[in-house]
Amino acid sequence: MKITYPHMGNACIAIEAMLQKLKLEVIPPPPISKKTLEIGTKHCPEFACMPLKITMGNFIEALDLGADTILMAGGWGPCRFGYYAQVERDILADLGYKFDMVILEAPDSRVSELFRQLQALGQNVSIVEAFKALKFAWYKLQVVEELEKKLAYVHPRALDKRKAENIYDLALEKIKATQDKEEIDKLFHTCLASLDQIALRAEEPLRIGLVGEIYTVLEPMANYNLIRSLGRLNVEVDNSIYISDWLNDHLLGGLVKKSHRRQLLKCAAPYLNYFVGGHGLETVGSTVIYARQSYDGVIHLGPLTCMPEIVAQSVLKRVSSEEGIPCMTLYFDEHAGVAGIQTRLEAFTDMLKRKKARRAAIH
Repeated sequence: MKITYPHMGNACIAIEAMLQKLKLEVIPPPPISKKTLEIGTKHCPEFACMPLKITMGNFIEALDLGADTILMAGGWGPCRFGYYAQVERDILADLGYKFDMVILEAPDSRVSELFRQLQALGQNVSIVEAFKALKFAWYKLQVVEELEKKLAYVHPRALDKRKAENIYDLALEKIKATQDKEEIDKLFHTCLASLDQIALRAEEPLRIGLVGEIYTVLEPMANYNLIRSLGRLNVEVDNSIYISDWLNDHLLGGLVKKSHRRQLLKCAAPYLNYFVGGHGLETVGSTVIYARQSYDGVIHLGPLTCMPEIVAQSVLKRVSSEEGIPCMTLYFDEHAGVAGIQTRLEAFTDMLKRKKARRAAIH
């Protein structure tokens, strides 16, 4: 078995580690590129959302490299993500590819169901080994996400932003390449120390909360490196969702770390109090929280035609007015352009700076 998986931000580092611990030969898809999107767009329905097109491109590129098995997550609800695996399987079969597809579904009740799914996926592994594989992948994911958060703080304040980016990128490459926990710990602390040594600007940056559909928020190629672009504009970005949060809430039953989902739903309730699919409720709840934490603004992301985020966008107008926080929505598809996105980011941040300056003058 030569297994592959779709990219989604830094989650690929943990996924690859887990599959290797399950004694599988892993064929990682090449990094997402313009070619990846072009391949996916060519073979997917035009009206399909961008994550489907990117993941389809991932699979075709990996199958061309020799993969014979695809690992994909399942799902349910109004969001079309739950249908991706079936649609992609049929399209790939029509293109003549021979492969097996393993769909990892969220367990209905017990976490042990997840361990059994992983045990069945692995090559002669016990349920204990499946547990250890998941535990190691979780550890690697936590390390990577802590580095993401550290960079999110340092990058907008750094005098030498390229240096901060290079330190972070190099650390991720090394962490991805090792399966030794002690070595990962060492790389983690070395990266933190290196980022701490970077000279910082005296002026405090704008603070913007990032909300929206999980794939578009987490995958830099799906949002045209928006977080890094904002950092270069001296804007600190707080990501409202990480893959560990989603896994903890939906796959692990909130057993691994404290879940903030109840707080999100409570904050969203006055504006949206029913499930609309995807991360629509979380988008609204997170925006309310950012407003009450005195963030300067919120940027809302989603793939074009994403129904849950379209619903959330309509609600955010009222949230913005009543909670007093500026919100900007950006939708992405294969026709989006870097220059247009950059112009909108610059205009939005300039508006926030002027608003912040007026508020400071009054006080």
